[in-house]
Amino acid sequence: MQPTNITWESYSPGVFSRAQKEDKFVLLDLEAVWCHWCHVMDQITYSDPQVIALINEKYIAVKVDQDSRPDISNRYEDYGWPATVIFNADGGEIAIRQGYVPPMPMIRMLQAIIDDPTPGPSVRAQKPIQFGTESALPPKLLAELKERFDDNYDAKHAGWGNVHKYLDWDAIEYSMGLARHGDKEAEQRARQTIDGTLKLIDPAWGGIYQYSTDDDWDHPHFEKIMQFQAEGIRVYAMAYAQWKDPKYLRAAQEIRRYLASFLADPEGAFYTSQDADLVDGEHSASYFALDDTGRRELGIPRIDRHVYARENGWAIEGLVELYDVDGDSSVLKDAIRAAEWNISHRWILGGGFHHGEKDAGGPYLGDTLTMARAFLSLYSATTDRVWLGHAEAAADFIATQFSPSEGIPGFITTKPAAGLSSTPRQELDENIAATRFFNLLFRYTGRPAFRTLAKSGMRFLATPRIAEAHGPWGAGILLAGAEMLTEPLHVTIVGPKHDSNAGALFKEALRCPDDYKRVEWWDPGEAPLPNPDVTYPKLKFAAAFVCTNNTCSSPMRDVSILKKKLSS
Repeated sequence: MQPTNITWESYSPGVFSRAQKEDKFVLLDLEAVWCHWCHVMDQITYSDPQVIALINEKYIAVKVDQDSRPDISNRYEDYGWPATVIFNADGGEIAIRQGYVPPMPMIRMLQAIIDDPTPGPSVRAQKPIQFGTESALPPKLLAELKERFDDNYDAKHAGWGNVHKYLDWDAIEYSMGLARHGDKEAEQRARQTIDGTLKLIDPAWGGIYQYSTDDDWDHPHFEKIMQFQAEGIRVYAMAYAQWKDPKYLRAAQEIRRYLASFLADPEGAFYTSQDADLVDGEHSASYFALDDTGRRELGIPRIDRHVYARENGWAIEGLVELYDVDGDSSVLKDAIRAAEWNISHRWILGGGFHHGEKDAGGPYLGDTLTMARAFLSLYSATTDRVWLGHAEAAADFIATQFSPSEGIPGFITTKPAAGLSSTPRQELDENIAATRFFNLLFRYTGRPAFRTLAKSGMRFLATPRIAEAHGPWGAGILLAGAEMLTEPLHVTIVGPKHDSNAGALFKEALRCPDDYKRVEWWDPGEAPLPNPDVTYPKLKFAAAFVCTNNTCSSPMRDVSILKKKLSS
């Protein structure tokens, strides 16, 4: 009697040993637990009798939640989700399929591989990369990236690219920076895009959906993923700081309301995501059209209650950005609780972070990196040097654990391991985030090693073959490249920590719309600042100093004067 279902296994290098002994192939179903089309694959394709029979006869079936394995996720991120990967018993790729595969195409592929296991056209050999020596974007590449960024803006519907519309935080942040320097077209593009993205905010529960299809903002897919929540809070808080439009502050607060209501662990950390479907594989547009009461009568889509350090780092950084602009102490409290929880439960000796409670692989760059960025944002918001110490420790851990072999720039997702993740992977977005982090950390600390690490990341990003592969617009690389060449806006408050006017000046400095900034508060009764590259006078009154490009302002005692200076 034929089995009526597939016996799915978790990934481990041992599956390939089994495959060799049993003369079988390995089928990897790389899914996301929140993903509608992943559920459709399970409900339709992997429930088909012929598919079941072929897989059980000649394949070892492996199912992996991509959120749980950043190394495997990064390796196949261009194909999912779901992504279907077929391996021979030695771990060599035979075929890779993107997205939902209906039963008949799956049957044909499985049988074809049995008949002829030669790797197909979907498997492309990786050509060696010749990295450059410069830690800056070459002029020709810089011009090409800028042209591509401009050409890919959708003037009709707003946003960059077509088909899927989503919150492209790098593109928006880059455009906001151009707008602060007087580029009216960039301002129009940024505002049109974040105005369109408002349609992706859930009117009943808050939170932001992942994306919309059909080349507009009116056909959302309803999954809510932590990175989109965190970046949504951050981007809308930045937009409010820059343009003072209340709808942007409300948007950030609505996303934060969702985090607090649905993704907050009672102990202080944050969960990972919420499913797109109430019933696996069934479209949920009618469900999400209901109000809170109507939805709860039917049930609540599944929440992935895994607690990953990477997702918590994203959440903390977004919450700190919101606190900076609205001053809500409860927001900062949530951010600090999450940071403390992760230090208690995910910290690794040496300054790094585990991904989850029980990791099958890792440690992974993303967890330590996002927590490091979170710590640096907490230091800026609180001036508590404990947070800066955590950021430096995490940075040192990244340097020792995630640097590639000698002569290769950038940072790898994880160290080599047996099986699917045997080749170290340098993921673009992680390298953009790492480059920006190390550059800003160098500005705060003055430690040359951090500048060296930032240059290594930028050298990776400035390689034409790498930059050209970064989607159709490359805004993140443009951001990193611009920041490497300039000093951040440097605002320092000089005055006692108990001085109310000094506190008011500090809060105004935090509200500065420029996200590439270094905000510090020096109490003359305390130790010097970590990077004492500017000598400030000891005054009889609290004052603010604004420094840019080796030029510092006169001391400003009045909050309104500082506000005008920062908005000019």
